[in-house]
Amino acid sequence: MNRSNERSEAVAHLKFARMGPRKLRRVADAIRGKSVKEALVLLKFAGVFAAEPIEKLLRSAVANAENNHDMNVDDLFVSRIMVDGGPGGGFTKRLDPRAQGRANFKRKRLSHVTVAVAEKPASKQARARKAAEPAAAAKAPARRKAPARKAPARKKKTAKAGARA
Repeated sequence: MNRSNERSEAVAHLKFARMGPRKLRRVADAIRGKSVKEALVLLKFAGVFAAEPIEKLLRSAVANAENNHDMNVDDLFVSRIMVDGGPGGGFTKRLDPRAQGRANFKRKRLSHVTVAVAEKPASKQARARKAAEPAAAAKAPARRKAPARKAPARKKKTAKAGARA
């Protein structure tokens, strides 16, 4: 198979996860942009309930990259991870008892998660960035110091006419 016709990233989806999107986004933000090995270690030892489904999904994306796209597993990193809200309350309706015989609906939230992994870019780009950093720092304009502020002048206390001494 010709390498130029292949996709640049492998994707895995998790639909209707029975967990709120805010809980999953905390974990997703922690692994975004990291290498797959580093992300899997973070997910394995994260003490968060939401880390388990994301770990399984990341392993699925890595398997897709290896088997379907012939990518090197050692060079993969998390290029995209998105957490979207699923149908909110249409699926799982639960009642919460309230005062005087009333009831409120509980919103059992669902989530959709998408993970994409890609191979790291060529090392030429990394070398170009390292060489450009010192030059950019040298060209940065020197910061001017703000002029020193003078303390506001205090009013002198004056003795009022007829004041007690």
